[in-house]
Amino acid sequence: MADQTRLNEQPVGDVERREGAVVVHLVGELDLYNAAELRRALLELCAEQPERLVVDLAEVDFVDSTALGVLIEARTKLANRRSFLLAAPGLETYRALLISGLDQHLSVHESVEDALESPIA
Repeated sequence: MADQTRLNEQPVGDVERREGAVVVHLVGELDLYNAAELRRALLELCAEQPERLVVDLAEVDFVDSTALGVLIEARTKLANRRSFLLAAPGLETYRALLISGLDQHLSVHESVEDALESPIA
């Protein structure tokens, strides 16, 4: 039986706005249980069409294929898809990106600061 507290876990820890960029800090496990909430939050942020959207993965413990699909979907909602940046994935999260091949399609950076400073032309 699934842990009830896990079912109620919110994937978005915080949202920051910095000089035209939006940084969304994700937390915990990103999976089927909270994919709908993750999707809603990311699509709302994409609707703002920020100059860049940085998804901070530093506090993410686990990501499944459902959540990876949400990241891809969110990226498609930005006028400039290159402005969708992932930052600071931990070992397990990076491994999921690597195994899925998404590390070749998404812009992955070592830190939020690196993502904020990277060229997106």
